[in-house]
Amino acid sequence: MIELPPGLHGAYPRTRLHHHLGLQGLRRALNDGHLINYCRTVVIRRDRMTSLHTRAAAALLMAGPDAVLTSHTAVWLHGCTAAETNRVHVLLDYDRRLRPRPDLVVHYFQYDPADVVKVDGLRVMALDYALADLLCRGRYRSTALACADQALGVLPPQQRAEFKADLAVRITTRRDFRGKRQGVFLLDLATGLPESPAESALLLMIAEAGFPLPEPQYSIRDLDDREVWRLDFAWPDARVAVEYDGYAAHVDKAEADRARDEDLRRRGWKVLRADVSDLRNPTRLFQLLSVELRGPERRTHAFRT
Repeated sequence: MIELPPGLHGAYPRTRLHHHLGLQGLRRALNDGHLINYCRTVVIRRDRMTSLHTRAAAALLMAGPDAVLTSHTAVWLHGCTAAETNRVHVLLDYDRRLRPRPDLVVHYFQYDPADVVKVDGLRVMALDYALADLLCRGRYRSTALACADQALGVLPPQQRAEFKADLAVRITTRRDFRGKRQGVFLLDLATGLPESPAESALLLMIAEAGFPLPEPQYSIRDLDDREVWRLDFAWPDARVAVEYDGYAAHVDKAEADRARDEDLRRRGWKVLRADVSDLRNPTRLFQLLSVELRGPERRTHAFRT
């Protein structure tokens, strides 16, 4: 049984294990499959090879002491689980170069060391820095918005405005001008209220389609001001709501959903339901939404024609 020293989430500089195990012991651990090569200078435990912590640690060890995790990897480590995890994102200064590899994205920029924090023993860009970068430069805008909603969602409501203000400063003062307009647009949409990444994605689609912005998590209250229902997205003036049916939240609840919709109908609300198929192709949902947001008179005319 090979006893390994404590590592950085199961990642080791090869020289350290060479010193600890000896050359033959290191080769035996590799041949037996206890360890695998991450690169020429770094090895990782096989049983940790799928862990993002381990892959991130290995990338930092490979990149050198000034490397820092950023973008998706940084915000995931800060708790935004909507971020992508199939690749590790590392930030380096311009004078350090890494060879590209499929599981690694290298960002080059001169960062302020004061923006670097430690998360689980790993060098990570501060959340507001990494999130602002993701909002501006994220390849998938819905993922960036979902991460912003998750970051805001864990804060007490009274602290969300302050954090958004910090993000706004990060975006507007970026030396890299690319993506600023996108960053401002996505930040304006972020509220911390959507309860899943799918809901954040749906809100983005609604906004990009040009519809008036709905109110997320709108509360329906009775005459005693007690909450009766909470709607995913609502246009109160039109009495129209969109409810997103995620599988986990709505499996085996079809009857309860119908009863809920009927009660809302009696209260004067029209509820449109969306699911993952509408995220892939929103045409059906947008057609219904276009009709319902016209108002009762135009809606009746549309059905007659």
